[in-house]
This record gives sequence, structure tokens and C-alpha cells, in this order.
Amino acid sequence: MSDYAVEITDLQKTYKATKSSPEKKALHNVNLNIEKGSIFGLLGPNGAGKSTIINIMAGLTVKSSGSVKIWDIDIDQNPRNARSAIGVVPQEITFDPFFTPAQVLDIQAGLYGVPKQERRTMELLKMIRLEDKANAWARSLSGGMRRRLMVAKAMVHTPPVLVLDEPTAGVDIELRRELWDNVKRLNKRGMTILLTTHYLEEAQELCDQIAIINHGEVIACEDKEAILARIDNKEIHFRMTEPFKTIPEQLKTYAPERSGRRTLIFRYSPKDLEMDTLMSAIHDAGLRIADISTDESDLEDVFLQLTRRDDEAA
Repeated sequence: MSDYAVEITDLQKTYKATKSSPEKKALHNVNLNIEKGSIFGLLGPNGAGKSTIINIMAGLTVKSSGSVKIWDIDIDQNPRNARSAIGVVPQEITFDPFFTPAQVLDIQAGLYGVPKQERRTMELLKMIRLEDKANAWARSLSGGMRRRLMVAKAMVHTPPVLVLDEPTAGVDIELRRELWDNVKRLNKRGMTILLTTHYLEEAQELCDQIAIINHGEVIACEDKEAILARIDNKEIHFRMTEPFKTIPEQLKTYAPERSGRRTLIFRYSPKDLEMDTLMSAIHDAGLRIADISTDESDLEDVFLQLTRRDDEAA
């Protein structure tokens, strides 16, 4: 068995021209390996190709070329078993208002061919904390409850890989945190999770590895720590022991920004300027440092930097 839950190799997808639109190449030689037991973030702007990848994995879209394996099962050679190895939670909430949550999960399990004695309806409802709503009409559930029910629907056949497509789109902060906790619990049970989201703090909080896709191409795919280290610019704040009226002439070459009466803010690239050089320049300017603080880069900084660079190159 492979060490990877999902293996995508040289994946391409071209949508043929129609009367109203020209031919569009949605994916260009996409290569992704998602380790078993990981939480993998797939990020990108709208139209970057994320949904196309997910739809190909789920068997909803036919790829143009390349190969996709889910849990070591090729989607072309054994499509039925490949689809059984994945559960997809779509962004849109879909439910039948005339069924109860228990009935919804039971029907979904039947569609996947799960024998009655092997169905885990109440176990799944307990896991998503909806056991007390098992026999309530689905239409009576709140938006957050319906979204949790969607997660349970994707798990009725016990797939080893769970895909969450924008799971917290349009939900409040409290529900978002609750969904994060659910994702972490599922991952601790051994489930591999592929997450797409526009909330970058969500990916930074949850994911072990992150891929960024733009214009149908993977422009970065690394461990979270490695991708956060990609940011070129740092911001550092120096608070001085004494107030100063103007920025010393010797420091103007570094283009600092004054904040209040005692603080200077420097923005710089570590590869172009060493911290020792900057601190020596401050000392030579007659200022004494009382405190230093940094504004750490986050995933949003890296995402914007990489996608803008990619857009400019295109």
C-alpha cells in the first residue's frame, strides 16, 4: 500500500468550446500527494481549479488526462471502489425537508450499499452532536445543524478520505470553531481530510500541508511551516527608551515608519538585510532600544504574495 491517501499525477482538464464560450484549460499538469492521516489544505482564488479537482476525484467530472488514485485505487481502473473511498461535503447545503436526520443517514447508507446491520446512523449523529434531533424534521434544523448533517452524510460508508469543500462558508464564528473541532476529532480517528477554504486562518489553524493552486497550476505545495517561511517581507517594531522628535537621517535609507513618540517600524526582506545591521544602525543614530516586537507573517500574506506573483508572470 502507498503512504498516500490521494495521488494525483499530471492531471489535466480541458473544457471543450461551446457556442457561447471558447475552450478552457482548467487544470495544467497538476501533481499532488496527500499523506494518509493528514489534514491537507487546497487553496486558491475563485476559478483556480479546486472544484474541478474535487469533482474529478468524486467521479462527477471526466478528466482529460493524467491519473488519480484514492487510497491506492485508480479512479479509471476501479471507479466504484475509488468513489467508496471518498466522502465529499459540498459547499451547498442540500437536504430533504420531509425526512428526519436519522432517515437521511439511513437512506444515504442504503445508496452506498451499506447493509442495515452495518449502518452507523446513531453513532454518526452522536459524533456530530445531533442525537437529540434524530427524529426531528430536517427542515426544523438550524443552518449549522444542517451543515453538520452534511458531514455525517459523507461518512455513512466509512470512507478513509473526507473532502470538505468550503465547509464554513457563510457560518458564524462560533459554528466555525465547532466545525474545526469536529475536523480535528475526525483526523485523530485516522481520517485523511482534504479541505478547501477561502478562510485562510482556517487552513493555517487546521492543516499539516498546504497546496496553493492558481490558473489551474499548483504554484506551491509544502508543509505549513515551510510555506509560511516563504514570505519575503518582515515587519519589526523597535520601541526606544526615550521619545524622539524626528527620524534620524542615518535611518532614512531603511524607510522606517514612525509610530507614536518612541517607536519605529521597519519593513524589510531577511535575505537583503540582516537584523544585526539594522540594530547597529539604530545604535549609531543615537537611539537606545527598550523593546522589540515582530509582526509575524501569516498564510494570507504568503497566499497574496504567491498568487500576485503568479498573476504577474502570466
